[in-house]
Amino acid sequence: MTLIKSISGIRGTIGGIAGNGLTPIDIVKFTAAYGSWVINRTNIKKIVLGRDARISGEMVNNLVIGTLQGLGIEVVDLGLSTTPTVEIAVPMEKAGGGIILTASHNPKQWNALKLLNDKGEFISDADGKEVLDIAEKAEFEFADVDSLGKVLSNDTYLQKHIDIILALPLVDVEAIKKANFKIAIDCVNSTGGIFVPALLKALGVETIYELYCEPDGRFPHNPEPLPENLTEIAKVVQSKKADLGIVVDPDVDRLCFVCEDGEMFGEEYTLVAVADYILKNTPGNTVSNLSSTRALRDVTESAAGKYNASAVGEVNVVNQMKATNAIIGGEGNGGIIYPELHYGRDALVGIALFLTHLAKSGKSISVLRSSYPEYHISKNKITLTPEMDIDALLIKVQEKYKDQPNSTIDGLKIEFDKEWVHLRRSNTEPIIRIYSEAGTETVAEGLAAKIISDIKEILKLS
Repeated sequence: MTLIKSISGIRGTIGGIAGNGLTPIDIVKFTAAYGSWVINRTNIKKIVLGRDARISGEMVNNLVIGTLQGLGIEVVDLGLSTTPTVEIAVPMEKAGGGIILTASHNPKQWNALKLLNDKGEFISDADGKEVLDIAEKAEFEFADVDSLGKVLSNDTYLQKHIDIILALPLVDVEAIKKANFKIAIDCVNSTGGIFVPALLKALGVETIYELYCEPDGRFPHNPEPLPENLTEIAKVVQSKKADLGIVVDPDVDRLCFVCEDGEMFGEEYTLVAVADYILKNTPGNTVSNLSSTRALRDVTESAAGKYNASAVGEVNVVNQMKATNAIIGGEGNGGIIYPELHYGRDALVGIALFLTHLAKSGKSISVLRSSYPEYHISKNKITLTPEMDIDALLIKVQEKYKDQPNSTIDGLKIEFDKEWVHLRRSNTEPIIRIYSEAGTETVAEGLAAKIISDIKEILKLS
């Protein structure tokens, strides 16, 4: 069993012994800490709650609601929802915060409490530490019987989210309708199965081939939208002669596409394509994290914009976007952040913008993909002994490559012309993750192998 207490939320496997898994006791403890933090911070006794469709969702939902009521907090329960929908609902409800019950792309045995501030954005590093501190000290004060919080069920936000998307100036419903797209979708039996068909119909898409759209939480395959998990939708796209396939993760904040020939568009290129469309219509800057493809920088600079990289993590991307007035940003895992709507990864707005772009381009999705710079990312890791000083090791690697442009805002990223390698330590185990990118897979893998060899050499000499 596993329980991971991080600054962005509490994630763990269901069951086991308290403190070693996401047990009812842990759920109550951390919900009470977060609810107390919201009251202390905002003086607003109102929190929005939503969940994905995973099997443990109802159980976790009941515990969270009861705990928040016990603190005297009014709960606006959206029920089966998506991460971006809850993010939008928090400011619309004038709530002090929001909780999304989802373990994102993790398998069915996992669940998590994702925590939002009163803007509907993920809480900051410092805020997360405060919540964990309150939990550690059990500094909760519960309400008396006359002051318990109410629960308001609210199922209006599916439509509200869609309406806000349709009202965006760069979403062209007429162009999408006219394109007469045939689209296959894989929603991994979670809440995308409710939200994605509703959005597509609102966008004027009449032919939808639904794969795994029953929101019962029984994931039919590993829910992370990686090529090896998407073989079935690739076959459906080809057999139905669909124009494209759309895939979302369980909480609908990651998005990837399948081309009409069954090939993957590449989740790294979800953001690249949407940014290309935005930049063609709105000059400005972009942001992605250090581990995302260089293609976004190329597309941004060719549109006379400025690209900036942030540390890995949605909250870091958002902070960098605000600091640089970026008009579009996100992460290479298929996460689109479009500030015109809200500062959070949102697959639904990504779908609407991408389909507008595809419709207006008049190209097939595979031809659109071929119009972008071609890069390949290789993902590797090296396991070290627990007592190893990883920071000192990274300093030695940096020294070896001191003549190359590098960044230390999140581990170490070294650039070699249009190629790069990014070394990051794991927060939970003695591992260095090594991501590298180049124009071909072979060169990217060779670059990673060279850095791994350098690390082994440094360790021998230590």
